[in-house]
Amino acid sequence: MDAKTERMKELVELLNQASKAYYQQDTEIMSNLEYDALYDELAALEQETGLILSKSPTQNVGYEIISELPKERHPAPMLSLDKTKSVEDLAAWLGDKTGVMSWKMDGLTVVLTYEDGVLVKAVTRGNGEIGEVITNNAKVFANLPNQIAYKGPLTIRGEAVITYTDFERINATIPDIDSKYKNPRNLCSGSVRQLNNQITAERNVHFFAFNMLDTGDAEIDATMNSKFDFLTSLGFEVVEHVDVTAATMQEMVTHFAEKIETNDFPSDGLVLSFDDVEYGKSLGRTAKFPRDSIAFKWADEEAETTLRHIEWSPSRTGLINPVAVFDAVSLEGTSEPVELEGTTVSRASVHNISILRSLRLGIGDHITVYKANMIIPQISENLTKSGTLEIPDTCPACGGKTEIREDNQAQTLVCPNPACPAKAIKLFTHFVSRNAMNIDGLSEATLQKFLDCGFIEELYDIYRIDRYETEIVKLEGFGQKSYDNMMESIEASRTTQLARVLYGLGILNVGTAMAKSICKYFKDDVEAIIHADAAQFAEIEKIGDVIAEGIVAYFADPNNIRVLREILKEVTLVVEENTAPQDLEGKTFVITGSLNHFANRDELKKLIEDRGGKVAGSVSSKTTYLINNDVLSSSSKNKKAKSLGIPIISEDDFLQL
Repeated sequence: MDAKTERMKELVELLNQASKAYYQQDTEIMSNLEYDALYDELAALEQETGLILSKSPTQNVGYEIISELPKERHPAPMLSLDKTKSVEDLAAWLGDKTGVMSWKMDGLTVVLTYEDGVLVKAVTRGNGEIGEVITNNAKVFANLPNQIAYKGPLTIRGEAVITYTDFERINATIPDIDSKYKNPRNLCSGSVRQLNNQITAERNVHFFAFNMLDTGDAEIDATMNSKFDFLTSLGFEVVEHVDVTAATMQEMVTHFAEKIETNDFPSDGLVLSFDDVEYGKSLGRTAKFPRDSIAFKWADEEAETTLRHIEWSPSRTGLINPVAVFDAVSLEGTSEPVELEGTTVSRASVHNISILRSLRLGIGDHITVYKANMIIPQISENLTKSGTLEIPDTCPACGGKTEIREDNQAQTLVCPNPACPAKAIKLFTHFVSRNAMNIDGLSEATLQKFLDCGFIEELYDIYRIDRYETEIVKLEGFGQKSYDNMMESIEASRTTQLARVLYGLGILNVGTAMAKSICKYFKDDVEAIIHADAAQFAEIEKIGDVIAEGIVAYFADPNNIRVLREILKEVTLVVEENTAPQDLEGKTFVITGSLNHFANRDELKKLIEDRGGKVAGSVSSKTTYLINNDVLSSSSKNKKAKSLGIPIISEDDFLQL
């Protein structure tokens, strides 16, 4: 990419940072004079090059909400590629020709159409025959030019992706584990297909071109390399690529494999194409695959390793969760981390004692590990099965005696000590989380500092933290500005709903939905909730006898009641008015898969509950509808819904209810 394009990228980023600071954060990072000079420089470069980058402050690309994504048939079928896991097969396929090897990015394939230098259409691959029109969303991709210097018709194929950094950032804002996105591809698919392109813009989707249709210019169209060079000159980011021959095949595959660990974008293999475009075309295609390219897939992502120890991790509820810590043994006998799907993996949750015992684990056992859903490390098999692992009889946090309990037919390890310090930090972290009191800026590390310094002992102490302003501003990593921002967030949280407070208390098995149901049943009457018996709680749907008795036991402790009353002294409770029609009353929904109309599952869940419906985590005979945009999926939830005769509906279908 030339120096002018790079400079334009720098200017767009600088100017947008300055605008955000000025308009959203009420601060200045540059003078008006400096801003105007940089703005004029960018405008001049845009005029000179004919290139206008996405998010350029010289443009006003408004957000737009549409009712549905139109479908469109591709002019020619977009065939998938034949695949191999063998480097030798790649070399044999290439023969004596020169090839171009590139990443096979793991996102959503998008076809762009430019006319007279302007982006006029963007369509997803879909099923290869018919895709969805996402033009409004493509216009807000983070790195996509909305206007280019080339004025002829231009059709570009590429991959829309979300980086691991942005994937982790977005997931970090979702407290509910079940609602978190499973991998960047699922998140990208939902982001690209949003009906509100403001959500797409916030997700920071990137586009990498991997091919384009012929332009009619023989020089540009001659080779894959010339096409990549042409696209780069227009301001597009293209997939990383290298020239390769049969003799250098192994070297180049190794080159890419070594980069997986540090890549910030997801990939699921490589693509090998003939550099000579005309030669590739002359080979034609099979019924399923084109003959000008082939995909290389990495070997199945499973590795054998050695179990070194089990780390017992206490939670706010008293559960002590087993986490396996392991390494891999090389041929030379040295110990190295296991590498799966481009990341270093040395830990995996074992979930509970029942699973731990079923695996018959023992320290030093040889195990195989893999990544479930491409994200979560899991133990697939214990090859040794020594069964020698001992369950600890003391809590690692407080040293108190542990108990083994039955929980939903699974054995769990529990610390019954109410004063366990692990419970304290986890409870405080839960109390300030988004679905509870929603206090930004109080990380677990910060809360731990406050606990260690004696600034907080009970939950309500967070609202009295201003007593320690002098001490806090002197803490490492703090200062007056950080303190002021924290206090602003604390003050904002003082106006809240009773359901948030109830959820924030950390009562065992009381999640956000159940807290709302309790408050609704008792009409937000705190005293009625405190003094209710188990039979009353059991009348609330989804609350069985065991959970009901647990809630009663919580409020039987005078200290718990005292803490709640002190919290209520610090906040103002408001009743959230619900004017939505109660047309979903009596209906139970299960949500799965990526979403297009809603930013996340919590947003859809809230709409269902506002309309009187209920949302469950798993499909059962009581489920009314399963919401899944991939209605033909062979997922376990789809299979169970079909077996029970439960309708599977898309978001569009739901919005028509």
